Amino acid sequence: MEKPFILITNDDGITAPGIKALWQALSSYDVVVAAPIHEKSGSGLAITPTRPLQIREFPWKEETPAWSINGTPADCVKLALSVILNRSPDLIVSGINKGSNSGRSVLYSGTVGGVIEGAIRNIPGIAFSSESFDKPQYEAYEKYIPSIVDHFLTHPLPKGSIVNVTFPSNFEGELQGFKMARQGKGFWTENPEKRFHPAEGHPYYWLGGKWMTFQEEEESDVALLKKGYITAVPLHVSELTDFNHLQNHKILFEDLFDKIKDTPADSEKVK
Repeated sequence: MEKPFILITNDDGITAPGIKALWQALSSYDVVVAAPIHEKSGSGLAITPTRPLQIREFPWKEETPAWSINGTPADCVKLALSVILNRSPDLIVSGINKGSNSGRSVLYSGTVGGVIEGAIRNIPGIAFSSESFDKPQYEAYEKYIPSIVDHFLTHPLPKGSIVNVTFPSNFEGELQGFKMARQGKGFWTENPEKRFHPAEGHPYYWLGGKWMTFQEEEESDVALLKKGYITAVPLHVSELTDFNHLQNHKILFEDLFDKIKDTPADSEKVK
């Protein structure tokens, strides 16, 4: 039986310990690596249209094909699919990110952005992150990753969907299990630190970050992580339309044109 073909990427950079752990967990599959040469945290689904991108072969263990790219995770997936690979992967996995991508942080995450780029092309993806930023337990996570990947290969995601998996920060304690969860409300907001240029004296800011807390639903990833669960949030990203608003406001908005088109412009009113 042919092994699933998996593309691995991340946003912490190709030398980050998290991507090495992810590769180690999935090394029994047919895997390739295409990841940013430098850290691209917070890049979301950003791409790089304003400067040249370079693809360089990167030495990896056990002769796994690997390439570093001087762009974002989305750039890496784009170039892997259109330039590097001669066939489409069965799955794109990204991470393991240092720091939580739970809640609405998915909108900022380059880790998630990499798999969204695949989902746009109907390639399913899983983004992995650690709730712990200071002490991620990468080696401990490894044993759970193949089972999660196998599950979503055996029970395929709908086209245009991805899964956002987060490991809890209290991983050293007793894990409670797996939970399929809804997206929480929390996210990383700015915590600007004002500094001054030592020579010129003008101020500048280090954006920083702090976690914004909200009243969370019990079945949200944010709440379940605090209880010690490994969470998986399915996200449908190929259709972002707010259908409720579309249905309720479609006629009101379209009728607005008829109200305006015969109204004299200001210049005509002056005459």
